[in-house]
Amino acid sequence: MIVGIPREIKTLEFRVGLVPDGVTELVGCGHRVLVETRAGDGISVDDDEYQRAGAEIMETAKELYATSDMIVKVKEPQPSEIKMLRRGQILFAYLHLAADRRLTGDLEKSGAVCVAYETITDARGNLPLLQPMSEVAGRMAVQVGAHCLEKEAGGSGILLGGVPGVPAAQVVVLGGGTVGVNAIRMAVGMEAQITVIDRSIARLRELDDMFGSRVQTVFSSADAIARAVAKADLVIGAVLVPGAAAPRLVNRRMLRAMRRGSAVVDVAIDQGGCFETSRPTTHDKPTFVEEGIVHYCVTNMPGAVPRTSTFALNNATHPFVMALANHGWKQAMRDDVHLRRGLNVCAGALTNEGVAAAFGAEAIDPADMLTGQF
Repeated sequence: MIVGIPREIKTLEFRVGLVPDGVTELVGCGHRVLVETRAGDGISVDDDEYQRAGAEIMETAKELYATSDMIVKVKEPQPSEIKMLRRGQILFAYLHLAADRRLTGDLEKSGAVCVAYETITDARGNLPLLQPMSEVAGRMAVQVGAHCLEKEAGGSGILLGGVPGVPAAQVVVLGGGTVGVNAIRMAVGMEAQITVIDRSIARLRELDDMFGSRVQTVFSSADAIARAVAKADLVIGAVLVPGAAAPRLVNRRMLRAMRRGSAVVDVAIDQGGCFETSRPTTHDKPTFVEEGIVHYCVTNMPGAVPRTSTFALNNATHPFVMALANHGWKQAMRDDVHLRRGLNVCAGALTNEGVAAAFGAEAIDPADMLTGQF
């Protein structure tokens, strides 16, 4: 198979779909790997290093897309990239389609086989390709949130951990999954006062065991969220419904109850966001103020630390890239039901229930796509 690794073109996105170690393994299995020139500049990996691993360097994205059987990238394809996709070509990337009807429609029209990192599962029901970036985003959420509280950033001028004689900031984490746990770890380290809200009692027990008295656990309800948000200096939205749009947990009325200059970090913005007032932002313009509250809603948060993020992501994606290349997408998905759940769009059809439900549409069973029964 010919595997193509384009340079990411989303604003200030420097991660790369494949690192040189992955190139070496693919080439060792008899595959060709094409890497767009300077794709690795943002993670301090130059063209020479990719060539030493066995890759061929392509001067243009157009040539790379036209030649490759499978495109492996990080973020969803931008409009100029979608135009280069062709029927039957495999696209393997983060897609987050439930939050973007236009992108979904464009991928349907392309006829490409679109496999989304974020809906692939494992034997425990986890999302292994989302987990490393959730870990990064969770840790970053507290870091950027602390900055948003600084006066220069539009915040109220609060130091997250306080000082002797001055209370630490109140941090509320909505969701106790991977993002939430990593946000809590960072907030605990910075000595903030932390409340985590989740709808699973079992998960709240686990968090209580992890963090003890350093974290207050609260069962999720609209009233509980409203009370916690009203007292918060920083709210981190860390909720996820796999493949589907994020639930809107914090409405405008709740935000109005917060002190002016408080901050929210919406890690769920890739899936539409969990704050009513959220809208996607970019690394060059990461924040805006709505209802007097600083909003950080960057859709590719881990892109701010691209070297760490790229290597962490490649550790997770590597087995799936190898399976797709070695066996082709149909056989690879017959062999692995977890990879099959990553199929979101195929030959013009929606094949993920969460994505289809977000648009009031019907999804075709991915298994039917493997047998031609569609």
